[in-house]
Amino acid sequence: MQNFKDLWSLILENCKDYISVVSFKTWIQYMTPISFDGATFTVTVPTEMYRDVISQNYLPIIMKVFKDTIGIEPIFSFILENDDYSEKADEEPVDILSTYTFANYVVGDSNSFAFAAARSIAEKFPAITFNPLLLYGQSGVGKTHLALAIYNAIKAKFPEKKLLYVRAEEFTNDVISGIHNNNMAEIRDKLRTVDVLVIDDIHFIAGKNSVQEEFFNTFNALFQSNKQIIVTCDRPLNEIKTLEDRIKTRLIAGLACDIQQPDFETRVGILRRNITESSLKMDDDTIYYIAEQITQNARQLEGAIKKLSALSQFDQGGITRGTVTGVIRDIKVGQLPEPVSPSKIIEEVARTYQTDSETVLSKKQNAIIAKCRHISMYIIREVTNLPLEEIGAFFGKDHSTVHYSVNKVKLLMEANPKEKETIEDIIKNLKP
Repeated sequence: MQNFKDLWSLILENCKDYISVVSFKTWIQYMTPISFDGATFTVTVPTEMYRDVISQNYLPIIMKVFKDTIGIEPIFSFILENDDYSEKADEEPVDILSTYTFANYVVGDSNSFAFAAARSIAEKFPAITFNPLLLYGQSGVGKTHLALAIYNAIKAKFPEKKLLYVRAEEFTNDVISGIHNNNMAEIRDKLRTVDVLVIDDIHFIAGKNSVQEEFFNTFNALFQSNKQIIVTCDRPLNEIKTLEDRIKTRLIAGLACDIQQPDFETRVGILRRNITESSLKMDDDTIYYIAEQITQNARQLEGAIKKLSALSQFDQGGITRGTVTGVIRDIKVGQLPEPVSPSKIIEEVARTYQTDSETVLSKKQNAIIAKCRHISMYIIREVTNLPLEEIGAFFGKDHSTVHYSVNKVKLLMEANPKEKETIEDIIKNLKP
């Protein structure tokens, strides 16, 4: 794969920290990279409307991510898909999900049990060995990779089988949309007629009563039909206070695998694999140095190699120890928690209470909407530490209203343990 495509893949992944899933799927994912000469990055978009919306709303974010990733802000050139562009005809659509396989999963002490279980499921399918399979661990340790490796192995061996991979956030949006648009039958048909269902980040449905109800019923329908269910989560289920006990009971009834942070040997293996795939040349001392410095997860190690690969192509000075040190420093800075945007907080609160962010920000008045506003203000204050005046500006309110709302939510949490757990789970789900 060309390096500019690897770079674009990394840029998109980093953009997800700033752009909501809905916006990403509506606009960003339809941009296709064509070329990068070190100064101008050329992409195609479907229509002029896409070009205008992306330019006006998302290009500043993309430029910031470029700057943070490779140190420069390129000029963006947009080409419409129906324009005559000779290289476009040669482009093959890339299914990113298909790149996650057992062959490129690095096994070590931290994940060997989970890997063995995943291989067993894939090799013995359609016989059911472990059902459901629950993979849990911190962000970036390889849960999604392993779940998709099962998905891709079964898909390759049994192309006639129906498989579905869905993120819990997408599952949530589908259910809420289905309820509001009265088309739940269509949603259920999509979910309950598969042979293998993979749901990523199940913790995201915690506290969302209707969504949990739908998952519970979907789980039962598939389980009773002897269909394979694979679920990932970012922490042990007992730490998710507002995930219903009946769901927890079912998820741990199969096999639960804890994937830990990779040890030194595994980190070296991950680096070697990514170096080989990117055609970089790197001596052992540099590999060991990176493995000693970046210890959190596989995603950060992969990100370091992608960034070094991009720099090797566009930096005339080549890769030096100083370059490597700079990349490591940037990643370590990135390990520090960044404030979550107020819009993302409002969106998550709205989903939890089965409304939408536009309604929360509107002038409509009822108990649920008012509650969402109060909780949103409280969480924005807790997570971002923005001044009361700036928080109020998002809602068209003054600082005294925000102060009142924050205190009101504090009293609510003291008086109602269930609400306290819901709010705490919202905050945990917002953190990367």
